[in-house]
Amino acid sequence: MAVLVWDDSGNRFYETGVSKVVVYPMDASGDYPAGYAWNGVISISETPSGAEPTALYADNLKYLELISTEEMAVTLEAYTFPDEFALLDGTAVSGTAAGTYVGQQPRKKFGLAFVTKVGNDVDGESHARKIHLIYGCLASPSEKAYQSINDSPEAITFSWEISTTPETVTGLNASSIVVIDSRDADPTSLTALELVLFGDVATPANLPHINAIITAMTP
Repeated sequence: MAVLVWDDSGNRFYETGVSKVVVYPMDASGDYPAGYAWNGVISISETPSGAEPTALYADNLKYLELISTEEMAVTLEAYTFPDEFALLDGTAVSGTAAGTYVGQQPRKKFGLAFVTKVGNDVDGESHARKIHLIYGCLASPSEKAYQSINDSPEAITFSWEISTTPETVTGLNASSIVVIDSRDADPTSLTALELVLFGDVATPANLPHINAIITAMTP
């Protein structure tokens, strides 16, 4: 049996940052065929809920325990948002008046992608990265607070509460979130996937479904 070792060099890991945020509107077929860069994102918080035990009793003792379905919600805070997200967030562009936007319209589903850094005590923040993919997102109405400019100016921040709807995953429970860790992933497969997710001059960004992600990451 191997001896347990704590805090050895190179294994003091931590995770930090959020960057390369992309929003992918869902089309009528349920796919995410186009991605748009989201600048100015401050934070993305993943908040799981559910998965709560319910005890059942019989014969004067605990007979078994049932676990409720787990759900995933997201809170996103940003200084700004792309025009494409405004259309998902219940805003419509007037067909006749340029630059005129009408709120309280139907909200549409979308997907999200973002990258966090994995650091350690040797390489710092450049050690590795994680790609986070979130599916079936729907933004709830959010408060927007506008304030007078004063002697302590601050930029307005926007915040959204986002619910998710999981999708079917072959051989696993349905899920709305996938995380890909560069420390474990096949480098060639990861490079190819990043080209799909973030695009380039010849390839538009798009978000494959979870089963397609698993297939793409299987060397």
